[in-house]
This record gives sequence, structure tokens and C-alpha cells, in this order.
Amino acid sequence: MARMVSFFVLLTILLVFGGLFVFLMADFLLPLFLSLLLVVMFGPVHRWLTDHLRGHRRWAALATAVLIALAVLLPLSGIMTMAGVEGVRLYDDLSESRIDLHDVSRELSRWAGEVGWQLSPDAIERDLIDRLRQLLTPMVLRTPGYLAKLVVGVCVMMLGVYFFFADGPVMIRAVMRLSPLDDRYEEQLISQFDSISRAVVLATLLSAIAQGFLAGIGYYFTGLGSVVLLALLTGLLAMVPFVGAAAVWFPVSLWLFFVENRPVAAIVLFLYGALIVSMVDNLIKPAVLHGRASLHPLLALLSVIGGVQALGPIGIFVGPMVVVFFQSLLNMLHDELERMGADVSLTPEKLEEAVQTKEA
Repeated sequence: MARMVSFFVLLTILLVFGGLFVFLMADFLLPLFLSLLLVVMFGPVHRWLTDHLRGHRRWAALATAVLIALAVLLPLSGIMTMAGVEGVRLYDDLSESRIDLHDVSRELSRWAGEVGWQLSPDAIERDLIDRLRQLLTPMVLRTPGYLAKLVVGVCVMMLGVYFFFADGPVMIRAVMRLSPLDDRYEEQLISQFDSISRAVVLATLLSAIAQGFLAGIGYYFTGLGSVVLLALLTGLLAMVPFVGAAAVWFPVSLWLFFVENRPVAAIVLFLYGALIVSMVDNLIKPAVLHGRASLHPLLALLSVIGGVQALGPIGIFVGPMVVVFFQSLLNMLHDELERMGADVSLTPEKLEEAVQTKEA
């Protein structure tokens, strides 16, 4: 009796401190998760560096972290800096009324009149400017706070990358020792995390590159300037679920129609973007996830959509992982039930015979 009381007290204390631990680590879970994804993606590079550095895992971990910073973080930092500068500049232009939207508002007023809505061009222009200000004001005013959180998150992520590379096997063995699961099940889950992480990241990058390239072709043949910049923006925004490449090619189509007065080019770009560029995402992601993650294409697509609805953009990675882990756990449960059924079906005579056979 005393032992049971001690066990329940220990379990209660463990749950309390587990909740406190999750509360303290909540802001760092996303950077650590991203560091795990980077470790999975750059694992072959780390193994290659470890072999060429004569087995020095820590030097190889440091070299891999530096390589990730140069190949991933540096370009992303440049792009975010450019986006921030352009956002502040656009906000200043809107605040000082240096952006002329009169042509656009006049065309919108004419179209509204054709469907029976009486809207003045001045009212439409003021409404457009106000809405753009409402969209940009939080981004501009909260930029210092976002930058501070971003810097802390990047530092935590890179520290996680280094220590996961340097001490990854030790960490895995410690978790396996503390976990009540059978070792073969834990190895299976680790293998599933590795494969699904590669599949999701690969699917996202391939889809973004394909959409950016195809959109660049459309921008070129419709006579737009800055084709490379527009294609790059299309590829980047294609990674954002439910926003995607349409966040670029749709406004560009409106620009061609209302500002440059080229309705044919605008309609062609709109149809090309809707039927070709954005549809590529629905072909590449399910195909890659199905081929690499053992998921049916429909289930793979729904897992991405459900993950984004529940967790936001990070759900594009978490959703398929949850589905694959659930599938793996069901398979483990099925195996355990079969083993338990086999053990129960053994009579004492059969059990003694099996023991004698094993001893022999």
C-alpha cells in the first residue's frame, strides 16, 4: 500500500513539473523543431564531414552549423531585410499619399457601375489606402519586437542544430532508456520522423521552385519587367499555405488590367496562374509525400491542410508527421495485440514444450 501511494505521489509530482517544463520551453519548441528538421536534411553533410574530420563529431557539428548559416540563414536574412525595407517604404508612401491609385479606383468604379453599384473613384481610392495602411501598420510598428524574437529564435535554433549534431546519439539513447516503449518501436518512430521530415521539406521546396519557375515564364511572355524578382517572390510565397503563388500572380494580373490597360495579357496571366502555376502545388506535394511517407495522396493533402488549420504555417510539416506517427502506432498496437493473443493461446503443456525446445 505504501509503495502504491509513493508511486502516485511521484507520478503527480512528475506531471506538475512536466507541465512547468512545457510552459517554460513553449517559446523554444518551434526553433527546436526547426533545428530537428535542419538536422534531418543536413544529416548526410554532417556524416560526410565527420568522416573527413577523422570522427570528430563536434568539429563536424560546428562546420555543418556554419554551412547551414551560410547556405540558409544568410540568404533568408537578406530577403527579409529587403522585404522590411520595402514595407517601411510602402507605408511611408501611403502615409504621405505619394501612391496614385486613381486609375485603379476609376476602373473599379466603372466596373461597379456596370453591376449596379454606385461608387465614386475618390471613395474607392481612400478605402484602398486605408486598408493598405491597416495591413502595414502592425507590421511596421511591431518590427522591433518581431526582430528581437526572431534573433532569439535563430540563436536557439542554431544552438539546437549544433548540439543535436554533436550529441544526437547520446540524446537518443537517453530518451530510449527512459521511454517505456520497446526499443524496436522507438527505432521505428525515429526512422519515420527522418523519412517524413525529408519528404515534407522536399515536397515544399520542389513545389515552390516549380511554381516560381513557371510563374517566371508567364511574367516574361506577358511583357512584365523585373521577371526574376517576381519569380523569386512567387516561389517564396508559394511556401505559405492558402496564400501561395496567387499572392503574386493575381495582383500582377490586376496591375496589367487596370494600370497598364492590357486586358488580354491580364486574362492570359490569370488563367495561366490559376490553371498551371497554382495547380502544380496540388500535384507535387501529394506525389512526393505519397512516395516518401507511405501516405495515400488524398490523406497526405488533407494532413497538410488540417495541420495548417490547427497550427498555422508550421502545420505543413507537423500535419503529415502526426498522420504517419498515428499510422505507425496503430501498427505497433496491432503487433502487440497479436503477440498477446499468441501468449494467451499457449497452454501450460505448449509453454513447457516451447521452453524445452528453446533450451535444446
